[in-house]
Amino acid sequence: MILLIPMALAAPEDSYLNSKDRAWAIQPKLEIGFLAPFSNEIQLGKNGTTFDYVEEGGENNLFRYTRWEINFRNDRHMLGLLFQPFDVTTRAIAQRELTFDNVVIPEGTPMSYRYGFDYYRGTYSYDLLKDPKREFGIGCALQIRNATLDFISLNGEYQDSNRDIGPVPLFHMQGRFPIPNDRWWGFTADGAYAPIKYLNGDSSDVVGALLDTNLAAGFRLNRGVDVSLGVRYIGGGAEGTEREPDPGKDGYVSNWLHLGVLNLGLGLR
Repeated sequence: MILLIPMALAAPEDSYLNSKDRAWAIQPKLEIGFLAPFSNEIQLGKNGTTFDYVEEGGENNLFRYTRWEINFRNDRHMLGLLFQPFDVTTRAIAQRELTFDNVVIPEGTPMSYRYGFDYYRGTYSYDLLKDPKREFGIGCALQIRNATLDFISLNGEYQDSNRDIGPVPLFHMQGRFPIPNDRWWGFTADGAYAPIKYLNGDSSDVVGALLDTNLAAGFRLNRGVDVSLGVRYIGGGAEGTEREPDPGKDGYVSNWLHLGVLNLGLGLR
């Protein structure tokens, strides 16, 4: 995805970070692009199949990507709200006998696979730099995961579904630095490693990890518009046994995924 915009539209020298001098400047941002799953493996149940969505489940493709964000800035403080949708449904024929929890699916069964992992995030960051043209902020975030996993045969005979909602605390870091001619480069990173319960938003000792990071470069246009091109990585997962599993299930789950995103960012400063 390539967007060509004449440099004649570049904004005056006023900085994106002049919002430090205003009371609660509002800065919405939208990312669009495409997402490529590098790896997405799951096991449901201790005797369950280790299933590869990319190799066996039809995720060997590119998918539409959007990310919605709005930040509120006051002096060197930033509060952010984020919605990141990721909900993919694919179809494929089972290449072997598959077991998900207590459901055994014969080889050759036409299947529908839904992998939904939308999340919502609130972030606080404090800028350590006094320079109004540069930013290096650190802080924390609270993410709410909304997971939906469905394995359904097209004839309706076999079905296994899992739902999970939970909080995930994260460490946050971000930076933005100027380049001549009204250009800039920057990064964001949110991540955590939680090997014990409650820190990973679960009621049992489930190991969980997450890294969501973006490296971008862009330039400022007039009317307070920013345009950027970035590369984002989203990876992580969890492994362990739930304390109170659903009836007929042993509660064991292992899910690790790695996603790459090429994104075009549009924002207001």
